[in-house]
Amino acid sequence: MSLTASLDATSVTAAPGEVTALPLQILNSGRTVEEYHFEVVGACAAWSAVEPAVLSLYPGDSGTVSLMLRPPRDATVPAGETTFGIRVMPRGEAADTVVPEGRVSVLPFTETTAELVPRSSNGSRSGRHQLAVDNRGNVPVTVRLGAQPGTEQARVDFDVPELRIEPGQARFGKLRIRPARRMWRGTPVTHPFQVFAAPQAPEGEEAPAPVLVDGSYQQDPILPRWLPRALITAAVLVLALVGIWYLMLRPAVKSAAREAVTPEAVRSAAAADKSRSPDGTDPAGAGSAGTGPGGGESAGTGPGGASGPTTSPSPSAPGGGGGGGDTAAGAPTSAQVRVQDGVGGGPNTGTALEVPAGRTFQLTDIVVQNPQGDAGTVTVTAGGNTRVLSLGLENFRDSDYHFVTPIQVPAGGKVTMTIDCRRVGKPVGAPAPARCSTSMFLGGTMRADAAAG
Repeated sequence: MSLTASLDATSVTAAPGEVTALPLQILNSGRTVEEYHFEVVGACAAWSAVEPAVLSLYPGDSGTVSLMLRPPRDATVPAGETTFGIRVMPRGEAADTVVPEGRVSVLPFTETTAELVPRSSNGSRSGRHQLAVDNRGNVPVTVRLGAQPGTEQARVDFDVPELRIEPGQARFGKLRIRPARRMWRGTPVTHPFQVFAAPQAPEGEEAPAPVLVDGSYQQDPILPRWLPRALITAAVLVLALVGIWYLMLRPAVKSAAREAVTPEAVRSAAAADKSRSPDGTDPAGAGSAGTGPGGGESAGTGPGGASGPTTSPSPSAPGGGGGGGDTAAGAPTSAQVRVQDGVGGGPNTGTALEVPAGRTFQLTDIVVQNPQGDAGTVTVTAGGNTRVLSLGLENFRDSDYHFVTPIQVPAGGKVTMTIDCRRVGKPVGAPAPARCSTSMFLGGTMRADAAAG
């Protein structure tokens, strides 16, 4: 072999960010002039080079080249020892290639940076941040987290006291800043504070300086500024709506109900008084129990008990004899029935009106009253099985209904009311009754059938 290569030292220490030179001796023991090329092999090849890259020697001469080690100051090259080799390749005699080997120890270094995300926050009760800590060194590092409030009116708390970060990685420490006192109203207050990340050094070494980051927290009032105005506006609006109801809508509702029911009832009662004889009997002879215009009282069926006195006479008795109204055009007719029923006894029915022969009753108005506040069901039928109304007693006290198209009840048909009591109500300031009690007032027109006329 005509080539000899040897390192001055088989091990060397390199500091990140600095250049370290290791001499390599080359001897040409051959008989011809030779040109040598160099190649670094191993993990350090990316940041190492041989200078000069080419060396020419005469026979028997020797020369020196240097291995230049330049480890970067970042986390890509971990601290510790690694092996390397330098391939020395003669240009003329490739078979004489030699590879002297050595070891390089990369020194450790610590470098940390920190950033507060976000830099400023706001809220009425607390502010939330994250402290991002990056390890830019080549060894793992443990970082202690802490804070220094700018004033005594706020407190900073971390979720963890310290972080362990591998080389080239970042970790986040969550923190929360809370004001010492709550602020219900007023101008927002800004609380400055400062957080730090202090790297811990190994035993016997001096710890690096902590990294300081400034931040701020704006404490907002709990009650927003617009809340008092909104409350005042809402109160004024409620008062305006109440005033409109009492001044306009409520009188209109009362007037409509009074015009729909009361005048016709008054006219029917007046006509009934005129049609009666001085001794109080119905001259038409139609005063049967439980029937319409000239009736006395309607009998309730079922175990719940009988209904009370019911009907009001019509101005024109549909029986025969000296009736005083125009029966061809139809006479206003009204009737009333009250039905009582006990709890658990089954439904009870009362008849408000029965249409005489040769007549047709046109039902236009119904008023149902539940003065006790009972609970149960009430059903109004007309002319047999035609159901006019079906109501829950607990849903009303007084309820009136007016039909644009009259309900026709033929001769012999009845208008009845059936109640099924589930709970007896209790009137205010009065003793509790024993049974449910519901009243119905109806109004309409009694007309003579064409065939009978």
